[in-house]
Amino acid sequence: MKKNTHPEYREVLFVDSSTGHRWICRSALQTNEVGTFEDKEYPLYRLAISSSSHPFFTGKTGIIDVEGRVDKFNKRYPKATANS
Repeated sequence: MKKNTHPEYREVLFVDSSTGHRWICRSALQTNEVGTFEDKEYPLYRLAISSSSHPFFTGKTGIIDVEGRVDKFNKRYPKATANS
């Protein structure tokens, strides 16, 4: 087996940017940032969304603004509403 072909497999600190939830997981991910967790420094990787902030896992759904979309469609396509 060739030497120095695989990336370093190490503990990485993951941080969910939207909730601030932090956890340690082993990964070969390369990053330049360093973060502290429980008085120990780890390579830091920031996530935009994780299981702590995703609507599927949290049970919270975002508010979608659909007000006026049906009326706008009916005004644009009056024949479609007359036939039904």
